[in-house]
Formats: sequence, structure tokens, C-alpha cells
Amino acid sequence: MKYLASKQWIASGVPGIWLSAGAVSCALIMVFGLVALIAVKGLAHFWPGQVVQLDYLQAPGQSVTLLGEITARGRARRSEVEGAIDVSLPPGQTHLPRRLFKTGNRDYMGQDFRWLFDFAIRRQTVPAEAVAMERRKWGNLYGYLVAVRGLKTSPAPSTSEDTWAVLQSGIETSNRRFDEIRALEKGRIQGINYKLEKLRLKERRLHLENQASSPALAEIERERRELNRTYEALHRRLEAMYLEHNRASVTMRLAGGREVEFPLSRVVRAWRPNSMSLTEKLGLALEKVWEFVSDEPREANTEGGVFPAIFGTVAMVLLMTVFVTPLGVITAVYLREYARQGWLTRLVRISVHNLAGVPSVVYGVFGLSFFVYYIGGGLDRIFYPEALPAPTLGTPGLLWASLTLALLTVPVVIVSTEEGLARVPLDIREGSLALGATRAETIWRAVLPMALPSVMTGIILAIARAAGEVAPLMLVGVVKLAPALPLDGNPPYLHLERKFMHLGFHIYDMGFQSPNVEAARPLVYATALLLLLLILVLTPTAIYIRNKLRVRYAAQQI
Repeated sequence: MKYLASKQWIASGVPGIWLSAGAVSCALIMVFGLVALIAVKGLAHFWPGQVVQLDYLQAPGQSVTLLGEITARGRARRSEVEGAIDVSLPPGQTHLPRRLFKTGNRDYMGQDFRWLFDFAIRRQTVPAEAVAMERRKWGNLYGYLVAVRGLKTSPAPSTSEDTWAVLQSGIETSNRRFDEIRALEKGRIQGINYKLEKLRLKERRLHLENQASSPALAEIERERRELNRTYEALHRRLEAMYLEHNRASVTMRLAGGREVEFPLSRVVRAWRPNSMSLTEKLGLALEKVWEFVSDEPREANTEGGVFPAIFGTVAMVLLMTVFVTPLGVITAVYLREYARQGWLTRLVRISVHNLAGVPSVVYGVFGLSFFVYYIGGGLDRIFYPEALPAPTLGTPGLLWASLTLALLTVPVVIVSTEEGLARVPLDIREGSLALGATRAETIWRAVLPMALPSVMTGIILAIARAAGEVAPLMLVGVVKLAPALPLDGNPPYLHLERKFMHLGFHIYDMGFQSPNVEAARPLVYATALLLLLLILVLTPTAIYIRNKLRVRYAAQQI
């Protein structure tokens, strides 16, 4: 009886339901666990951590004072430690606890991370006056504020709190001047350099066309002189701004008692985390998050922001969508509505499905050889001979990266669109034709609108895949650091031939090619979280449009 009951229970399908539910639950737990891990690790980078001072025994009778943040904890095997340090190890411990200590001050100490063993720490304090500084070069600095010089303050600071207030005011003024300098360099000066290069190419084209005596050369020379005069005036103004910017200095005392002085212009921000309230820490964290999404990277991508990578990712995905949508939809319409259904059509469909499984790096090699070298090189010889041998379009850039990813994702759009066209009832087509509409009008006005939800599904999948691809982009346009955005104020404003940054490649570069791995690790998690959020912004928009279209045409599909 028990055997029959268990057999009936298995035949009822209940075990399959529970197994499916368990598999889905495990998948959701893993997905949400991964996202939670990335979020915790990434957001921790922006939270101002506690600064501690340690007396560390690095040799018998010899200790050193260190100031910094504890960023990680771990354990080391006793066999790995024996002989590596001069301090005698505590007896009976097979695994020795240790902590990763961020000492900063890389320009003065040579390294800004070091592992410290707990048994060698003689004393640990949390000084309220400890200052953490984020600098434009050499990473963070930890120490104690001594003096600020070169600022016009009235009255002169007499207490440590007054000096701290002067420092904060000076940093705010310095950052404002830095923004003005960058705006001048990347605005008018960069625009003049762009115009001078255009004049040089225009002059060379006239020489190539044997028009060296053309009156246009005189006009070019006149414009060049005018631009050079403007450039010299702006350069003098820039030098004066730099002189004013570097006038003030700050003096800090390091943990060992050494005092160092450096320009205030190097400081991005300074804070005293041990004496900050929760509200102040939250405000600082939000400020650093805003800097992360709106500023450029610094220090070999280990500090600063990722705005160029955000812009490059969004621009590439949008361009890819513009290219892949008509190509995929037209191909699917032809295969479903016009092509004779025979062995050749079946072969084409099999090929489309196989293309979806081709490794992405193969598409990168194809894009480099066909788009960049063949198409781009040919366009350079026809339209830009004056720039040769320097390539204009015959070099990896945003246009070729978008086209390469369009080819990579077009099978997804074709398959999804075909499935949507196949679900449109035959009565719709016959009714439209019976009312006098042509075949093209029937497809455009009746069939395609009802298949739009499936088209949007294909576009969503294409966007999600393209946003995370890295391998093909390394060959057709993405770089570690792009000197200029593809979009600026110089005609034609959108420069599709320029190289660009990408969040996926930015993660790869920081994770595997960074010269300072420990400093880059928190940014890897933060950038990965940002990439996930970016995909979650792009895809729900398409999902919302798809759902609206599905509701709109639900009545016709029944």
C-alpha cells in the first residue's frame, strides 16, 4: 500500500513541483546573495571608516607607530609566517589572526597597505583629531593637522578648530578653482586646439589637390593667427590661475612625528571620521557617491569617478540598439512573411541560432578586421586623405564597437521577432488583405504592431547582453582611459570615431591590471554594482514599453 501511495504521489507531479520551486528558490537566493555581496562591498568604499593609531612591534624591542584604517581581517598559517618576521610567534596557535591596514601616505612610506598580526600590536587608540585626506595624487593621507598657510584669513587661526575651519574653507575654494581650470582647459583651449587641427588638415587637403596658390590658404593662415592669439591669451590666463591655485599649502604631522607640507591644491577633501556624527558620515558618503558617478578617474583608475565609463556604456548601448533593431526586425519579417519556407530558409534559421552561440571575442576579431581595417581604412582613403597615415575612421572607436555588438546581438532580435510574428493569427492577415490593403501595408499596420511586445523582448535581451560584454570591445574601441568624451561642443558634436571607456572593461582593468590591487578592490565592487544598476535602469524601461504594447494589442491577439 505504501508503495502504491508513493507511486501515485510521484505520478501526481507534486515532487516535480517541489523540485522546481526549490530550484527557483536556490537560484533567487544565489542571485540576491551575489547582488547583496556586491552592494555591501561596493557601498562600504564610500563610508568613512574609523581611523586608528597602532603601536606595532616589527622587531624585538623595536616598535613603529602607524595611523590608518582597518580594511579587512584574516588568518595566516603559522608555517607561512615562521621565518618571515623577526618577532617571536605566540605558542600554541596554528592560525594567526591578522588585519589589512591601510596606512596611506604612499609618497612618504612607499606602500599604503600592509598586513599586521594581532599579537604584535602593543596598543591601539582612536584619536579624535586624526585626519583623513583624499588627494588628487598618491592616494589618501592620514595624520594630524598642523597648519594651513597661504590663505588670506582674518583673524588668524589660534586653535585647532579654527585651523580646521580654515582648511575646510580653503579646500572648498581650491576645488572651485580646480573646476574653473578644468573648464578652461577642456572648454575653450581644447576647442581652439580642435580648430587648429582642422585648419591643418584643410591646408594639407589643398596641397594634395594642387591648390597651393588658392586664396583659401591665405584665409586659413589668417584664421590660424587669430586662433593662436586667442590661445596665447588663454594660456597666460591659465598660468595665472595655476599660480593662484598652488599658492596655499597645508602642513600635516604623520604618525611617527614627521611633518610634511604640500600644496592645498592636491587635496580633494579632508575629514575627521572619529569625531563625526552619523549624519555627517552619511553626508560625506553621499558626496563621495556623487563624485563617483560624476567625476573622472584618477591614480590609474583606483580613485575618482567613472563618469566617462558610464557615458561610454550608455552611448554604445543606445547606438547598438539603433543599429540592431531595424536589422533584426527586417530580417525576421523577410524570413517569416516573404521567404519561401524550404530547406534554404531552414538553413538560414539554423545559422542564426548558431550565431547566438559564437564566442563574443570572435565578433571582436571580425569587427576589427572588417569594420575597422577594411571599411574604416577605405573611408579614410576616400574622405580623409589629408589625415593619412594617421587614421580617422580606420581605428577602433564608438561606431565600430556599436556595429560589432549589433552583429553579436542581432540573432536574439531575429528569433524573438520571428516568434512574435508567428503568434499573430492568420485571420488578421487575411482580413487586412480582404479589405484591400497591400501585403506591405498589412505587415506594417497590422502584423508588426501586434508583434511589438516580442520585438521589445529581443531588444531587452540585446541591451542586457551588450551592456556587459567586454571581450569584443577590447578590440574595437574601448580603452583604459579616454582623454575626451565622444560628445563635446566641437562640430559634429558626436564623434563616433573616438575611443571610449566602458564599465565592463573598467572592472576588468581595475581587477586584473591595476598597479595597486588593494586600493582598486573596493572600486571593483562599486563599479560592478553601478553596472548592475545601469542595466536595471535600461531594461525596465524597455520592459514597461513592452507591457504597455502587450496590453494594447491583447484584444487583437485573442
